[in-house]
Amino acid sequence: MSRSPVTSDALAAARGDIPCDLLLTGGRIFSTATREWVRADLAIKGGKVVGWGPREAREILDVTDMYLVPGFIDAHMHLESTKLWVDEFVRTVLPLGTTAVVADPHEIANVFGLPGVRALVEAAAGLPFTFSIVASSCVPASPFESPGAELGPSAVQAVIEDLGAIGVAEVMNYPGVIGGDPEVAAKIATAGWRRVDGHAPGVTGRRLDAYLSAGVESDHECTTFEEAHEKRQKGMWIFIREGSASRNLQDLIKTVLIGGVDRVALCTDDREPSTLLGKGHINDCVRMAVAAGVSAEDAIVLATSNPAQYHNLFDLGSLGPGYQADVQVLRNLVDFRPELVFQRGTLVARDGRLLADSVAVRPAPDWMRTSVHLGSEIRAEELEIAIDTESTYRVIEVIERSLSTRDLKLRGSELAGCARIAVAERHRRTGRIGVGLVRGFGLTRGAIASTVAHDAHNLMLVGSMDEGGSRDMAVAADALAQAGGGQVAVLDGKVLALVPLPVGGLMSTAPAAQVARELEELERAARLQLGIAHSAPFMTLSFLGLSVIPELRITDLGLIDVVRFEVAPLTT
Repeated sequence: MSRSPVTSDALAAARGDIPCDLLLTGGRIFSTATREWVRADLAIKGGKVVGWGPREAREILDVTDMYLVPGFIDAHMHLESTKLWVDEFVRTVLPLGTTAVVADPHEIANVFGLPGVRALVEAAAGLPFTFSIVASSCVPASPFESPGAELGPSAVQAVIEDLGAIGVAEVMNYPGVIGGDPEVAAKIATAGWRRVDGHAPGVTGRRLDAYLSAGVESDHECTTFEEAHEKRQKGMWIFIREGSASRNLQDLIKTVLIGGVDRVALCTDDREPSTLLGKGHINDCVRMAVAAGVSAEDAIVLATSNPAQYHNLFDLGSLGPGYQADVQVLRNLVDFRPELVFQRGTLVARDGRLLADSVAVRPAPDWMRTSVHLGSEIRAEELEIAIDTESTYRVIEVIERSLSTRDLKLRGSELAGCARIAVAERHRRTGRIGVGLVRGFGLTRGAIASTVAHDAHNLMLVGSMDEGGSRDMAVAADALAQAGGGQVAVLDGKVLALVPLPVGGLMSTAPAAQVARELEELERAARLQLGIAHSAPFMTLSFLGLSVIPELRITDLGLIDVVRFEVAPLTT
């Protein structure tokens, strides 16, 4: 059986033999199957929709002329990238109409392994939310990263069998997939009948054919219409991503306008608290799709029935009888800010505000708050690079609004506008540090640092090219070690702003609004006092260690040529 069965009482209410729990009257129910609005009453019993049309009910709520749609589903995201622990994340997105997510916990898995994933699953249990996880396939993401833990095929299988994962998470080691790496193939095989998510930026042609032939079924890393269209033509599901740093909806929505909604869903991947509170969550993606020319009906399908269909979330994505009663009540189809949100038939939010005590407090365990282990204090001398004006250097160039980078070759005399970048291993006290050069931040003085550094989450530092840059980088490293992780800006040896992220060095214990304020203060300090011009410097910094996104990255092993998939020298 796909959908879970209703109770005998719910079945009796569907027949009209006994009253239902709740009747929403006078609204327009959206049929995701036919993309029609049906004016009918919606009956709910035992957390399930049990019928359309008049019923006796213990509670009747008039929603005349309002729009009833299923709760939104994020097709792919990482809780850790919101910098919020699971209970605070749920408090933040429920009033926005999101009632379910499919989360890849590979960030916390890279820090703590299976115990970290288990702690996340246990904290999410019982919350008024469908928090589904997929089993992280790339811990680490590649052989060039140094995580705190590793998940082999047996551990991936354990996440599915013991922790209830609904599939295998994004297979980021696409060279390994394409090349037939036996361990990568074994991880894919653990999915069985379940879905296997992909991560294949720029993979097209024969390489895409091989990637799909190996069993991968989706991708959220497309950046151009042409790439997305080829992948859809070949049967791949495309998740159109609109996050905080990587924002692809405007470039990819053409695939929906031309090819319809089949095999397409919306996702956020990585959204920070300020974006969630300021713009929204999946409702913002839906709003943007409609503004770009997609019909409201098609946009809703991309955020409800399509992600439910892909991920085999059989109870979700529809307001038909027998489905879970996750219902949004919208006043219009423009801003997609719900007036009411019901989860399993219980009202959890009204007018954009969570109802009191709707989400229980589920703190992270104390052992997750001690994860920064540098081994010894980082010295400024370890971060310095002696520049020879006649030598040619490989420089990481960051690209605004993209996770991809360019691999620049610049003479030592051409490094104006560049900064130092370093990655220090922070899990096993190895003392290993990789150093390089980066361009595109606009940083002219001081330093910034982050223990949020996908996916191994080592300590990343960027500092100015002047003599004080390496000293400020060392001060930043020490500040984050003392805080148990986070993000920081430093100038002239003084901490300008710091966001503590003590849970795994990734997540805060504070409310979303406080975290958003702290992040805004941090970025303000980075812009006004360090000269940074990039719109999302810390989010971008956090991805420069991810050695599976082209073209050039850096880990504690040094520069990584992602095109050739090899460690690269600093000079050529």
